[in-house]
Amino acid sequence: MARKLKSDKVLFMATLLLVGASVIMVYSASAVLAQNRYSQPYFFLIRQAMWAALGLAVMSIAMRFDYRNYRAPSFIWLSLGGVTLALVAVLFSRPINGSSRWFGLGGIGVQPSELAKLSAIFFTAAILERRMDRIDEIPYALVPIGLVVGMLVGLILLEPDLGTSITLVLIAAAMVFAAGVSYRYVVGVLLGGLPIAYLLVMGSAYRRRRLMAFWDPWRDPLGDGFQVIQSLIAVGAGGVTGRGFMGGVQKLFYLPEPHTDFIFAVIGEELGLLGTTVILLCFLAIAWRGFQIAMDAPDRFGSFLAVGLTTMFAAQAFFNISVVLGLVPTKGIPLPFVSAGGSSLLISLLGMGILLNVSQHSAPGS
Repeated sequence: MARKLKSDKVLFMATLLLVGASVIMVYSASAVLAQNRYSQPYFFLIRQAMWAALGLAVMSIAMRFDYRNYRAPSFIWLSLGGVTLALVAVLFSRPINGSSRWFGLGGIGVQPSELAKLSAIFFTAAILERRMDRIDEIPYALVPIGLVVGMLVGLILLEPDLGTSITLVLIAAAMVFAAGVSYRYVVGVLLGGLPIAYLLVMGSAYRRRRLMAFWDPWRDPLGDGFQVIQSLIAVGAGGVTGRGFMGGVQKLFYLPEPHTDFIFAVIGEELGLLGTTVILLCFLAIAWRGFQIAMDAPDRFGSFLAVGLTTMFAAQAFFNISVVLGLVPTKGIPLPFVSAGGSSLLISLLGMGILLNVSQHSAPGS
């Protein structure tokens, strides 16, 4: 039994702050775009507010659902089976911006790769809990994880979606590392993955262009380097205090889709260093409390579940912010809890609800 169902207050408040910032900043970033595209300045605001309300309701339910139910083999295999079928089916959907990542259900876009991350976390946590005592026996403990995660990654790469694939690999790697696997295997996997990463990047024309734009965006300022240049201009123009809410310039058709993957740049321009620091502190709080919950969890499954979910939030935030600041090549990874997008926000809040439930079972005094 959970002790009075008291969730981690810091984690809960950081999440609410990010969701509140999301609704406000999505409106600021998208109002002019929505007016131009749909003749409705509140189009994206209304959609984001509806998804936020639904997501918070889902989070509330997940907070009250005992996380230990997710270790049931029937649930795990049903989850993996459904996600696999969805990932295969989405490959036959109508491409959007050159990628087949979304289902259209009643006018709502659903992204199966978001669910794949949760399914992989459930499966990996269950396997590690049962086989942790023999973690260095590769065929017994790690091959099943490698096969399932590899299958999901392979299907996501076919969409294509390299960013989500990298995130999924990092989540699994963090969970395995937390289980105490020998560093030799970690190093071996990283070295073995280098040729694969090279082929994935150099074997794709648009990925090669993104890599070149990362090294020197000014080489093609109106083409492949356009996004990162406009993003850096936005962040730099904000200074310490920013231009003020709704006062950003780069969102006015300079920064492509400013309400999604580059919303952190809009926050930087309008709210300045102060605003971006608040966002960063929220994610640092989530990482801190999430890993603390993992250490205080009453069982191994809860611990690995917390590690996987926390890594999911932290890795996505790190990559998104790094892209905005030009620290890594451009990838289509949303900023968790903040970027516009129904599937991403809903799954992030579902995952947070599960993490908050684990915190309810943590040892007293944590």
